[in-house]
Amino acid sequence: MGGFLLHLMGFCLGAIMLLVGSATVAPSGSDVRGGAAVIVDGTNPIATTDEDFVCATLDWWPPEKCDYGTCAWGLSSLLNLNISNNILLNAIKEFSPLKIRLGGTLQDKVIYDTGMPQRNCPQFTKNTSELLGFSNGCLPMQRWDELNDFFKKAGAKIYFGLNALYGRTPMSDGSYGGPWDSSNAASLIRYTVNKGYTIHGWELGNELSGSGVGTRVDADQYAADVINLKFLVNTLYQGFETKPLVLAPGGFFDASWFTELVSKTKPSALDVLTHHIYNLGPGVDTHLIDKILDPNYLDGIANTFSNLQSIIKNGGTSAVAWVGEAGGAYNSGRHLVSDSFVFSFWYLDQLGLSAKYDTKTYCRQSLVGGNYGLLNRTTFAPNPDYYSALLWHRLMGKNVLSTNFTGTNSIRAYAHCAKGSEGITLLLINLSGNTTSQVSVSTNNKMYKTLKQHERPSTKKLNHLRGFGKKTMGFTREEYHLTPKDGNIQSQTMLLNNNILELDSSGNIPKLEPIEVEATQPITVAPYSIVFVHIPYFYAPACR
Repeated sequence: MGGFLLHLMGFCLGAIMLLVGSATVAPSGSDVRGGAAVIVDGTNPIATTDEDFVCATLDWWPPEKCDYGTCAWGLSSLLNLNISNNILLNAIKEFSPLKIRLGGTLQDKVIYDTGMPQRNCPQFTKNTSELLGFSNGCLPMQRWDELNDFFKKAGAKIYFGLNALYGRTPMSDGSYGGPWDSSNAASLIRYTVNKGYTIHGWELGNELSGSGVGTRVDADQYAADVINLKFLVNTLYQGFETKPLVLAPGGFFDASWFTELVSKTKPSALDVLTHHIYNLGPGVDTHLIDKILDPNYLDGIANTFSNLQSIIKNGGTSAVAWVGEAGGAYNSGRHLVSDSFVFSFWYLDQLGLSAKYDTKTYCRQSLVGGNYGLLNRTTFAPNPDYYSALLWHRLMGKNVLSTNFTGTNSIRAYAHCAKGSEGITLLLINLSGNTTSQVSVSTNNKMYKTLKQHERPSTKKLNHLRGFGKKTMGFTREEYHLTPKDGNIQSQTMLLNNNILELDSSGNIPKLEPIEVEATQPITVAPYSIVFVHIPYFYAPACR
C-alpha cells in the first residue's frame, strides 16, 4: 500500500510538472511550436542491446583506393595506420571499451604470413582485372603483433574478419564454389592463441551473401564453412573459459539466403548474424542530405531490421543480430556530408532504430578512413559523429523502451534506460531547419517517481561516468544539446551546449559536460539539433 501511495504522489507531482525541458533559447527567426510530446513506456524493455553497443571498423584499403576521382583512404589501412599516435589511442580509450571490427572488402584477399608454410608476403596492388580491383595482400605477423599490442593498450575489443574465399574455385556464373580451405585461418588463430592475444570474435567473410559484392557464395556451402569455423575455434580454444564468438556472413541482407544460413547452422554453430548497411546509396549522390533529412526515407531500413529479427526469432537459433558494417553511403562516403554534422542525424537514427529491433551491436564504417571516419584520417581529430557515438555509449543503457512522439514527423525520438544511473535517457533529433519544438515527456502508465529529498539519487551514483562532470541532480535533469558551428549542418565542428568540441593541447578528448535544467521546463529542441536528455526521476520499472 505504501508503494502505491508513493507512486500516486509521483503522479500528482507529474500533473503539475512537464517533467522535462530546457533553458535553451530558440534561435531568432525560427518557428517555435509547443504541444509536442514524447510518451515513453517504462514498463518493460522492447529490446536489449549489448552494453558496448557502439562499434567501429578498421579496413584494409590501401592509399590507391579511389572513388569518383577522390582517394579518401590515405594511411588508414590496418597495414599502415599510425598506431603510435596518441590522439588515436586516447579516442579509443574514451569508450572503455570500444568494439572494433577488423575487416572490409579486401579481407577475402588477405593471406596471413604465419610462416607455416613459408610464403612471399605481397602488398595490395591496384589491378582492375583482378577481383575487387586489387591483387592479393598479406598480413605479416610483425604487424599483427603491433596491432594487438596497440589494441590491448587502448582497451579495445577486437573482432577479426577472416578470408572466406581461401581455397575456393571461381565459377562460370561469377560465384565462388567449393568448400572453404581453413588452413591459413587456422594458422593465424593458432598463432594468436599461442601469443596470448585476446580476440573476441572471428568473422567469416565479407559481403559474399545473397548476390554478393564482386562475387558470392551459396548459403548451403557457407553454412558448412561456418560449422567448420566453429569447430576450429572450439578446438584451438579448448580449455578456455570463454571462447571467441563466431560471426557471419558480414554481408547485405537477403532474406532467403539468411534464412537458409540460419536453418543450416542452428541451433548454436553461429553466434552472431552480421549484416551491412549503406542505405543512402553511393557517395557521389548529390541528394544524400535530402535523404538524411527525410523521415520517410530513414524509416525505409526498418524492414531490414524487422525481417532479420523475425528470421532469428523463428529460426531456432541462438544467434543474435549485429550491424557489422555501416557507412551510410557506399564507395567511401562523401566529404562534408558523411564526415560532417549532418551525418549524425543519420547515424544516431540508425543506432536508435536498429536497437528497437534487438540489434546487439552496431559497427560504424569507419573509425578511420574514407570520408565517413569517426576520426580525421590524417590528424585523428574527431569528426562530429565521434562525439555522437561517445555520448550514446555513455548515456544510453542496454534496455530499449517503447517511445511514441506526437507533434511533428521531423523529430526522431528514442529512449533507453539510463546507463549506469537511475531513470532514462531520451534522444531527440530535429531534422527541421526551421522549427524549434518545445517537448514534454510523459509515461503511458501515468505514474512518476516522487522526488522527495530523501529519495534523490546520490551525486556519486549519477555522476561516476568519466568525463561528465559533477552535478546535483534533485529536481533537475541533464541535457546535452548538439549543434553545428555557425548553424551550418555541413560543418565538421560540433558544439555541445554552445561550446565547441575540440581536443586540448595534449590531444585529449574534451569533457562532455551537460547543462542542468529544472524539471518544470519543456525540452527545447532547436532547428537542426540533437538532444540527449538524462531524466533520473522518470519512473521506469524496466530500468530497475
